[in-house]
Amino acid sequence: MELLSNLGDGLSYVIGVVPILTIILGVTMGIIVGATPGLSPSMGVALLVPFTYAMSPTLALILLVAIYIAANYGGSITAVTINAPGTPSSVVTSFDGYPLTKKGKPGMALGVSLVASTIGGIVGTLILIFFSGPLAKVALKFHPAEYFALAIFGLTTVASLGGKNWIKAFIAVMFGLLINTIGIDPISGVSRFTFGLSFLYDGFALIPALIGLFALSEIFKQLETGKFDSKAADSGKQKWPTFLDYWKLKLTILRSSVIGTIIGIFPGAGATIAAFISYDLTRKLSKTPEKFGKGSLEGVAAAEGANSSSVGGALIPLLTLGIPGSASTAVLIGALMIHDLTPGPQLFISSPDIIYALLSSLLLANIILLALGFFGSRLWIKVTIIPKRILFPIIFAVSIIGSFAVRNSFFDVIACLGFGVFGWILRRYNYPVAPIVLGMVLGNIAETNFIRAVMMDGWTVFFTRPASLIMLLVALASFAVPLIQARKEKKRAAR
Repeated sequence: MELLSNLGDGLSYVIGVVPILTIILGVTMGIIVGATPGLSPSMGVALLVPFTYAMSPTLALILLVAIYIAANYGGSITAVTINAPGTPSSVVTSFDGYPLTKKGKPGMALGVSLVASTIGGIVGTLILIFFSGPLAKVALKFHPAEYFALAIFGLTTVASLGGKNWIKAFIAVMFGLLINTIGIDPISGVSRFTFGLSFLYDGFALIPALIGLFALSEIFKQLETGKFDSKAADSGKQKWPTFLDYWKLKLTILRSSVIGTIIGIFPGAGATIAAFISYDLTRKLSKTPEKFGKGSLEGVAAAEGANSSSVGGALIPLLTLGIPGSASTAVLIGALMIHDLTPGPQLFISSPDIIYALLSSLLLANIILLALGFFGSRLWIKVTIIPKRILFPIIFAVSIIGSFAVRNSFFDVIACLGFGVFGWILRRYNYPVAPIVLGMVLGNIAETNFIRAVMMDGWTVFFTRPASLIMLLVALASFAVPLIQARKEKKRAAR
């Protein structure tokens, strides 16, 4: 009862004119940040922190968290409309979102993406409110061996991403893992594959690689056709999801929301891993797995539900233990300290009004996101009817600017162009590019935690710890089952 009473007090503050306007401002800015290739949610939050100095602690946190929530959704807009994921986690949304756009159905993809994001955000917030304490304690007990096993489990989704071309998908993910080894070793500090070039010490940034592999490679591929007068999609009357379409996806959205929240709790895991794992599981459980990658609404719902719900999960260790669960929450810790607030259990005792106002604002921010997204979708969809001769130069310019903005480095611009050419070559030979991103995201997590686990407890730790062993066995099954099924189908076709 005390919890509900505190939430009521928080809600009474949030529904004021100034807090509501603050949330609307945060959601609007978050959508813009997320939809801009090169600007991640963490960058968006970091850029706005200086502007919160003069604000009260409560309003400052409400603004920053609203940006965080909306940015996670915003990435899906460009992922669906132009195949340029605004955030790393929205890569998964592009698998089915962009094929729907090419079929002239961007409205279906945008509608499902918005509703799945909203429900995912609400589910993540509710779990944060009612179960944050116990879940945070479980996450703290995770050993590096479990984090390694989780990363390996994420990598096994490559078998599903590749479909029938699982060998090519496996080769692509190995490329991603190899690219991730370039630079300074995170444990020993030894330089690897840098060839004495100082600009390689930090390795390749994920965002320029992401932009190049998806946005630029798509442009280069389209340039081969020489058709510049066509439009990105059918400019006719757009079809939007009906209530029945959403109802059919209810289990997918709820399941993905729970998965995203749980994975979001673990520091370093984040929305990208959550989206990949949720997408893979949904594909395995689907009655129509053959539609995935070709324009499946289930795929869009699975990715966005997990993506947005991970926000609530990432906030659990931040608010309860003072430990950041993601890059964005790490920035939020800095914002809290600026306002003389120390995150952790003591914060619930010393400043309960701020905490419960923040929790209430999370629910309201998701509702406002739904409203703004609904009206905004009519505008965003116009991108799909812009002629390619106009759209492609705009995408190219934004891609270059976005790549430079990551680290203010011209090397990242060159890397973006290089990944664009590389992605184009891969597409020509039917190699999927998504596994490369998967390898780059999970490579560092897997490598770092593998070394830490071995240094702490030896090689056998992966098999003596029950949680690690179970996840490794599940990963093996996740990788093996699709391959066995593909082999059986091949034998049937041969008959």
